[in-house]
Amino acid sequence: MHHLDRIIGAEGTSRSSVTRCKPGANCPSSHSGISRQLSPLSVTEDSSAPILELQNRGSSGVCGHRVERQNRSADNGTQTHSENSSQENRIKTRCLSCTSMVLKAIWGLLIILSVSSSWVGTTQIVKITYKNFYCPFFMTWFSTNWNIMFFPVYYSGHLATAQEKQSPMKKFRECSRIFGEDGLTLKLFLKRTAPFSILWTLTNYLYLLALKKLTATDVSALFCCNKAFVFLLSWIVLKDRFMGVRIVAAIMAITGIVMMAYADNFHADSIIGVAFAVGSASTSALYKVLFKMFLGSANFGEAAHFVSTLGFFNLIFISFTPVILYFTKVEHWSSFAALPWGCLCGMAGLWLAFNILVNVGVVLTYPILISIGTVLSVPGNAAVDLLKQEVIFNVVRLAATIIICIGFLLMLLPEEWDEITLRFINSLKEKKSEEHVDDVTDPSVHLRGRSRANGTVSIPLA
Repeated sequence: MHHLDRIIGAEGTSRSSVTRCKPGANCPSSHSGISRQLSPLSVTEDSSAPILELQNRGSSGVCGHRVERQNRSADNGTQTHSENSSQENRIKTRCLSCTSMVLKAIWGLLIILSVSSSWVGTTQIVKITYKNFYCPFFMTWFSTNWNIMFFPVYYSGHLATAQEKQSPMKKFRECSRIFGEDGLTLKLFLKRTAPFSILWTLTNYLYLLALKKLTATDVSALFCCNKAFVFLLSWIVLKDRFMGVRIVAAIMAITGIVMMAYADNFHADSIIGVAFAVGSASTSALYKVLFKMFLGSANFGEAAHFVSTLGFFNLIFISFTPVILYFTKVEHWSSFAALPWGCLCGMAGLWLAFNILVNVGVVLTYPILISIGTVLSVPGNAAVDLLKQEVIFNVVRLAATIIICIGFLLMLLPEEWDEITLRFINSLKEKKSEEHVDDVTDPSVHLRGRSRANGTVSIPLA
């Protein structure tokens, strides 16, 4: 007892001596005193403070350990709280990411259906208009003028969704940076807009000419070859990365073109129609490559500004062409009242909706879905043509359409598709090997447990 008192006195005079109880005796006063003295240790002293124990030789029981329990319970409570908070943060992050992915997928599905429907509607309205009115250049000029409304539609969306609203002129100047730091000047208006406006008009005009010679299904399928032409031009002009799978897709597109011309035994109208459709796809590809070369990438506002500028250029500088065609009786009509204004406005409105949806879809969802919506116009037009009984699918035409569509889908593969595929295959192999190891390990564990229950240990043979 004197030895214990000397130890406690060496640690500090503030602590009182501890008396060991005799066997079988009760010591409530000592127990309560030590409890009162040890309780501050759990708050003021660190975890390295000495823990005093009182033991009883005759009976089992400990009169100490309270400081250690309180420290451990406090540490456990802190760790549990931090783990719960971090787990809640992870759950919230996963929920937000899942919600954003679901919203993007829903928007993507709506965009796919809208893009496909607008393109099918435009093509079918053109075919209906041709029954009573055949002036393809006037129709192209009229529909291109509607592009002027692209920027007002974009600005209306800006007013409806933006928190900090800008004036029309300020937003117009901000979006005109696509032409350079100085914005849109008269020189840039003529220099940058003229070639793109000509290519835009040629693309639409050749597409309308092809619809006079071929069915809507054939023209929409042939127009999907523009993806292959974009790759070839980008590879040659922009020095983009060479991809073997896209070369295969380009060969498939060319094969489909030849088979489409062969479907009608190389009839004159069929060959001319295929040439018009391929020419439309080529000018569309040239437009996209030149846009990437001179203007780079553009956001939604800049794209709206640029397309509206094309509409103004078309109205100012190309309006003389339909006038000349009218007076030379190449494209002539009796009176303006006799024009099918309903079909013309429907065609122009759907064409404008298609251009808006293509640019909106890039902002709201994945760009690849826009291309899928475009290629889905082929089966959409085929369904309408079958209902109207305007097309008879023979084996060659059907095979050509399928080959072109497969080539279009191959063009949508990312540049790192081979590396992604290899990583996916390796992960599958690793997963199968882990499952095989688990299957081998489980019977051995079961056998070892049974042997130990019987008093023997058996080691499974390798």
